[in-house]
Amino acid sequence: MKGIITVLGKDKVGIIAKVCTYLADHNVNILDISQTIVQDYFNMMMIVDVSGPSKSFEELVEDLQKVGESIGVEIKLQHEDIFNIMHRI
Repeated sequence: MKGIITVLGKDKVGIIAKVCTYLADHNVNILDISQTIVQDYFNMMMIVDVSGPSKSFEELVEDLQKVGESIGVEIKLQHEDIFNIMHRI
């Protein structure tokens, strides 16, 4: 099962480190990653494997939101299927 993580906010040191450390600590593998900084705004999208994490999907969603709050960015995790339906043109 795949998930899509999006991270958006003002750029600062440690955003990628915090997110990736959390994912590694909970057995979530990063399959693909893209990040850009436009002026002072950070945007990252990750495709992750959520088939074997140490927590439930819902717990991952809540925890990542808390990680985002702690560093001043918005972090969302969605199932790949939901993401694709929501962003269909």
